[in-house]
Amino acid sequence: MVDMGNDWDALLKGEFEKEYYLKLREFLKKEYKSRIIYPDMYDVFNALRFTQYKDVKAVILGQDPYHEEGQAHGLCFSVKKGIEIPPSLVNIYKELKDDMGIEPPAHGHLKEWAKNGVLLLNTCLTVRAHQANSHKGKGWEIFTDKVIELLNERKEPMVFILWGANARSKKAIIKNPAHLVLEGAHPSPLSAYKGFFGGKYFSAANDFLSKFGEPVKWAIEE
Repeated sequence: MVDMGNDWDALLKGEFEKEYYLKLREFLKKEYKSRIIYPDMYDVFNALRFTQYKDVKAVILGQDPYHEEGQAHGLCFSVKKGIEIPPSLVNIYKELKDDMGIEPPAHGHLKEWAKNGVLLLNTCLTVRAHQANSHKGKGWEIFTDKVIELLNERKEPMVFILWGANARSKKAIIKNPAHLVLEGAHPSPLSAYKGFFGGKYFSAANDFLSKFGEPVKWAIEE
């Protein structure tokens, strides 16, 4: 049984016993035995472990995990210290600096964002090595739909930041007028200049959140 160790456990109770998830689980068992899969199986649910439901201020929604060795660790767009900062995150840091004047750290570990209420979720939580979108359509989208539905139901306002087509496809689920939806192109070098840069997602999120409580601390310590 999957255990997040926080309030997500009660909210997702029963989800892991549904037919779609049991099929996904069997698929993943075979994949982890026969192929190189990212992230490590113990890191798959880190986004939910790092950020409790009640603490979510903003959701950053990505596509699927990084698919090169040592990169993915369960938080979208994040890599652990010591790993080269991937191009997508370089572009996110560039937009953050242009938007809010925040200097990027020398590493790509976004756990401070997660602990400050930013749920760093991918639409699909696993991937084969070197094969983007290789676990698409296996059931993860149903699971992450459920996560977003639960967040949508929450009364306390939050911001949903949707980057890329996979993430933006979730917009239809977010119907609660209490929340703010911000969307743009994926920050990948292939698409960043086609609608990602200049989106001012970080300042827009904080302008909105400041009306109801504490904004996000986007600056990351070294």
